[in-house]
Amino acid sequence: MTPRSSDRPFLSLTAIGKSFGGVRALDDVSLDVSAGEIHCLAGENGSGKSTLIKVIAGVHRPDRGSIAIAGQPVASLTPISAVRQGVQVIYQDLSLFPNLTVAENLAINSLVEHRRTLVRWRDVRRTAEHALERLRVSIDLDRLVGDLPIAEKQLVAIARALLQDARLIVLDEPTTALTGVEVDALFALVRDLQQRGVAILFVTHKMREMLQAADRFTVLRNGRVVESGPAAEFDEARLTHAMTGRAIGETRFDGRVDASAPPRLRIRDLTGPILRGVTFDVRPGEIVGLTGLLGAGQGELAARVAGLETSGTGEIAVDGAPLPACTVRAAARAGIGYVPEDRLREGLFLDRSIADNANASSLRALTTGLRLLSTRRMRSQADRWIHDLGVKAPSIDAPVRQLSGGNQQRVVLARVLATRPKVLVLNGPTVGVDVGAKEEIHATIRQLAAGGLAVLIVSDDLPELVQSCSRVLVFRHGRVTAELGAAALTGDALQEQLSAAH
Repeated sequence: MTPRSSDRPFLSLTAIGKSFGGVRALDDVSLDVSAGEIHCLAGENGSGKSTLIKVIAGVHRPDRGSIAIAGQPVASLTPISAVRQGVQVIYQDLSLFPNLTVAENLAINSLVEHRRTLVRWRDVRRTAEHALERLRVSIDLDRLVGDLPIAEKQLVAIARALLQDARLIVLDEPTTALTGVEVDALFALVRDLQQRGVAILFVTHKMREMLQAADRFTVLRNGRVVESGPAAEFDEARLTHAMTGRAIGETRFDGRVDASAPPRLRIRDLTGPILRGVTFDVRPGEIVGLTGLLGAGQGELAARVAGLETSGTGEIAVDGAPLPACTVRAAARAGIGYVPEDRLREGLFLDRSIADNANASSLRALTTGLRLLSTRRMRSQADRWIHDLGVKAPSIDAPVRQLSGGNQQRVVLARVLATRPKVLVLNGPTVGVDVGAKEEIHATIRQLAAGGLAVLIVSDDLPELVQSCSRVLVFRHGRVTAELGAAALTGDALQEQLSAAH
């Protein structure tokens, strides 16, 4: 990519320090972002990225250091003053109103800013139309934002930022829920904004996206800047080492599967709202990846196997025994464990302890003869799984909300593994997890397969699929349209199949 940034930084942070309760979150952090520059802020969970973003947004006031915007020192930055000076942060949750229409979401900031007590709907539509025209996109203005796919929600959030005359847009993990094609479309939009002189601060865990998008990198580790420079000076190995402080190899799954062994999981002619006659087997020790464009059927397949989707026909069998009904309870009793993509809303009780979360799915096995829960058994089981999965926490009594994304994911795994499943279905197993924790989770999955589990991984992270799977099934319009075995399984081959499916 050819940098188009100006010489003078639009945003300049110098020697920023910030502490919380004696814990230093940022230590002497300096960062410049120029107009028309795509600057990638990289780092593992807990490195200080979120704190730095909130300093830029005016949410946190630094304890020390200085901030300048457009060359002018800023004595005190607040969320309102940051927006007025052209700084817009689009957080991972997008901060949209799902119960309002696209037009209402786009116009609401203007209505609030001008303290309008009477709404002129013609003006609302005109404002919204103007916002989408600036992005050169078309979205139904009368549709509820909650009903939009995630890619269109993101466009609405960016369009709203531009209505506020954004000169710097901070994109916090913008591609977490996007498919490869949608990521390409987002990057095309970002480059268009770059051409117009808008500065972009891009925050992501996904290594290849960083390298694809950025003009410059700043890498944080333990609250300090450890690397900063032009993108041309970085490759995946250097970025990984800067983020983690260690080299992480690309270990591929080399588990040898006994092709003559009876299938642990048998799928026969699954048909439903999206699926169209899907049939395949997974043997003990095998890791099978499922991928495709958004809505292609891989997500519905995972939901059917886990009993979350009950409509449709076909057969699911574990160790030769067909499931009597397509329900969560039937799937669990048959030995199917499911790890959802959205661990925060679907996988964890955030305000409960690590121990409570780890034991939540296996309480029946932890009761005494009087059908009372045994505190000793609960603590013993939680201790064992937390130790085996390497959860980093002060104690098993700590609220799971306090953990990093990678450690939260390990707790979800602990809860599922405590049920002693035969089949493990992982939907986006490393979504929102930093590079170091991702490698550790991949290693755990390989160990589980080596122990005889049959594993399904639903993912659009191509390096994850290449490194972790025995083979990958590509979905299109509810059907499996391609199967890549170990010999043919490369990132380029997967990308080619996904492009063909578009």
